[in-house]
Amino acid sequence: MGKTVCAPFAYPDRLASHGAVRERITIGHESSGQPVEFDIAELLATRLLVQGNSGSGKSHLLRRLLEESAAMVQQVVVDPEGDFPSLADEFGHVVIDGAAYSAAEIEALARRIREHRASVVLNLEGLEVEQQIRCAAQFLNALFDAPREHWFPALVVVDEAQMFAPSVAGEIAEDTRRMTLSAMTNLMCRGRKRGLAGIVATQRLAKLAKNVAAEASNFLMGRTFLDIDMVRAADLLGMERRQAERIRELERGHFLALGPAITRRPLAVKIGPVKTGNKARSEGLMAMPDTAPEDMASLLTEGLAEDVAKPAPPPPPPPPAPKVEDVVESLSRADEAPTDEAGESAGANEVAARIDAIIAELARDDHVVAQSTGAQYQSFISRCRRERLVGPMPDMPGFRRKFAEAGAGLDDLDDAVRAQILALGANVDDDLLAPFFVIARAAHAGEVAVDEEALAHAYGTSSPGRIRRLLGHLERQGLIVVREEFGGGRTVMVPGLDLVATD
Repeated sequence: MGKTVCAPFAYPDRLASHGAVRERITIGHESSGQPVEFDIAELLATRLLVQGNSGSGKSHLLRRLLEESAAMVQQVVVDPEGDFPSLADEFGHVVIDGAAYSAAEIEALARRIREHRASVVLNLEGLEVEQQIRCAAQFLNALFDAPREHWFPALVVVDEAQMFAPSVAGEIAEDTRRMTLSAMTNLMCRGRKRGLAGIVATQRLAKLAKNVAAEASNFLMGRTFLDIDMVRAADLLGMERRQAERIRELERGHFLALGPAITRRPLAVKIGPVKTGNKARSEGLMAMPDTAPEDMASLLTEGLAEDVAKPAPPPPPPPPAPKVEDVVESLSRADEAPTDEAGESAGANEVAARIDAIIAELARDDHVVAQSTGAQYQSFISRCRRERLVGPMPDMPGFRRKFAEAGAGLDDLDDAVRAQILALGANVDDDLLAPFFVIARAAHAGEVAVDEEALAHAYGTSSPGRIRRLLGHLERQGLIVVREEFGGGRTVMVPGLDLVATD
């Protein structure tokens, strides 16, 4: 599948008579026929949550909202099911096939989208679930991290949001879950100052992280049947729980609306028609074929042996780019050392030394340190590929430990001291290794103060509260001993080391 780029589109005229851009759209109608309007300017400041079971009309609602506001504001759609590329035909959205780009290209595309104010659909249909989640997380993070001069207003629609902001850990890797949850939290909690208005749609409120759902001030609740989802929906709408049955009785395409951008009281609305969509899909029942039973049996069984004997169809074309997992496997299983330009083989020791050097360089790069572990590992693999390093590669846990060692500067210590600190950290959780090594090195050196800036950098935070909680957690695990002083200072001791560091 190629990289899809649609032709530029001249937006239809949606200007009011006085020359200003319209700020309100009609999303649907009440039962009385009264139009229900949506204030897009208010939506940019207050965000939206859409909930509805499969078949409730949730995607139809999102499509109506996008179509009606297409000429008013930039739109970015994260589409895991391939439901929205048809917006390109009518409204000129650029369709980005997530399977056709590398992680670095996805991030670069996101930066250009913010710079040029392009309305796009990120189509993730061609990826496996975990790849969809990682791709969307990196894309959203890059939108969020755009330079201040590119903080233009944009609607960011995330369909099937329970995939990208799960309330509990599922079958995906823990580092993937953390990365995507962080991206969604940034979008909904901190995106407003950067011009990003999050619109999240989910089938199950109970499966959506509460801190993501809680940041929305506007709600459109469709039909749902499970009690736990109905209760949460009723709470968000400010309804009494005994009124939650009303949500179960909603017809398809009908939603309960509430929020400063729509209405100040819960209001039932029937969503209006749309222009785009999958017109080939049939809805409802179809007449059964009138073929006689014996003829139908013949159609199913005649020539079955010949059909089975046919040669298998040719394999599908290769993907546009290798997956990171495939690269990791090929690197780890390769048994031939690369040759340099003179044709000489690089020794295994040289390869191992270069791998350690690359990890050390990445650990000194502030941009890489701020990334998730998964993104750091991908950066490491990419560097190895560029330098044609082939041989045994550290797996994810091994990489995390080496990265933590390099970040804390343990490579500069004597072998005996380094071995002692590594032994003390043998049972430390991977995500706590870097700050523990910083504390252990400072304690062994007898420094008068633990460098809290270095500790915060290693832990990936700038919050003093998180640092205090980190120290308390390490102390509860028996890894350190913290003594608070009346003057406000702290003495941190590491069992097994003779010296202490005081701050």
